[in-house]
Amino acid sequence: MHKSKSTELRALSDQDLNAKAKEINEDIFKTRMQIATGGVTNKHEILNKRRNLARVKTILNEKRGGK
Repeated sequence: MHKSKSTELRALSDQDLNAKAKEINEDIFKTRMQIATGGVTNKHEILNKRRNLARVKTILNEKRGGK
């Protein structure tokens, strides 16, 4: 997965953002399992996915008028 740009994410609806957050969460879980079993050598990949998830959640919070 490539780095999500915040301008691209802001154009998405709340429903799309929720789906993207769920997709990223599942991807993080799969990557974590691959790391545990020795299938992935690039451990920084999970860090990038977590950052993307944070971007999505931040934009969702902004759209909802969160604090």
